[in-house]
Amino acid sequence: MEALCRDCFATVPADGEAACGACGSDRVARHPELARLAIAHVDCDAFYAAVEKRDDPALRGRAVLVGGGRRGVVMAACYDARAFGIRSAMPMYRALRACPDAAVVRPDMRKYAAVGREVRALLDDVSPAVEPISIDEAAIDLSGTERLHGAAPAATLARLARRIEAEIGITVSIGLSYNRFLAKIASGMDKPRGFFAIGRGDARRFLADRPVTVIWGVGEAMRRRLAADGIATVGDLQGMAEETLAGRYGAMGRRLARLSRGHDPRPVAPGGGRKSLSAETTFAHDLTRLEDLEKRLWPLAEKVSRRLKAEGIGARTITVKLKRADFRILTRSATLAHPTQSAETIWRAGARLVGKEADGTPWRLIGIGTSRYVPAGEADPPDLADPRSLRRRDMERAIDSIRERFGDDSIGRGRGLG
Repeated sequence: MEALCRDCFATVPADGEAACGACGSDRVARHPELARLAIAHVDCDAFYAAVEKRDDPALRGRAVLVGGGRRGVVMAACYDARAFGIRSAMPMYRALRACPDAAVVRPDMRKYAAVGREVRALLDDVSPAVEPISIDEAAIDLSGTERLHGAAPAATLARLARRIEAEIGITVSIGLSYNRFLAKIASGMDKPRGFFAIGRGDARRFLADRPVTVIWGVGEAMRRRLAADGIATVGDLQGMAEETLAGRYGAMGRRLARLSRGHDPRPVAPGGGRKSLSAETTFAHDLTRLEDLEKRLWPLAEKVSRRLKAEGIGARTITVKLKRADFRILTRSATLAHPTQSAETIWRAGARLVGKEADGTPWRLIGIGTSRYVPAGEADPPDLADPRSLRRRDMERAIDSIRERFGDDSIGRGRGLG
């Protein structure tokens, strides 16, 4: 199989007509190695906005932005909005200037998490090797699943994409390759409803003209450093020996050498995909007082706590993010003595970090995040040095139980009022 119809799943002659002879669809995936590639990256298309359009027919056909108020940022933009140049993380006021008629929808993370779990369940149906990367994307290894599904991985993935559309009502784009790095790149090549393959025979040629930022781990600081050394494209890296790059950039240099040539040994590791989880808010007016910052931090800690509990994990490290009025960003982290799922513990650790920075500086944004995860059973062990810890844990569980039955606004802590 070198060509596959993504609508009727028929095998199509690789050198035949552009459209499928069986159903007439022009959505035909072609690649010389299509039948031999088994590592995929599945990425939901404009996930938050897609869920909102699915649930509200009045939004269909409109430019939709998911995010906060005018001083907030765009969390997600549908493809109608992206036609105006709007992108995630763009300040909302700029997005609305570009597209004044866009519909702005407040995010509903609980709903998005539920839809993400539905997608994950369908991924689990096709392979036991699924590694969630975030709420709306995952790596999946379909090696050895041909006998199970009676089809090559490419055909199984095409059927999976159709099933997600039919049963969940959103679309996904799929990247298929022989390793995770290339599958991730491929998933972004043909959005939305994409299906793109990169094989061993074309990987180096495909990568050569790409900017160095396509390589995992190359951020703006590393891009500038490479540019100063005359390195702008992946092809520039391909022309340099691994030892030369390692001598200049250490362990990062070896990664650059290997990924630039299409080598990535990382396996798909089920359960090991979550790297961080966070929530943030932009203030209507800049805040300077510690007590105001602490109050704004509390609902964010509760939101992160709920997501940790929903995913069945606890966190070892807490990180706070503060953005100044001049848009400069500061982050501070602390590692806990014991991993936690508790909103109270997350908030206390975050408040301590914020307290060290609250010196009268005007802040326009605050956020809190977690990382270094463990299974939920290892989180929040009894603390003999703090007899009240058990009482706080039981109280939080009682609040969670009430909210499950009656909604988030049914009960809360006093510090969340006002």
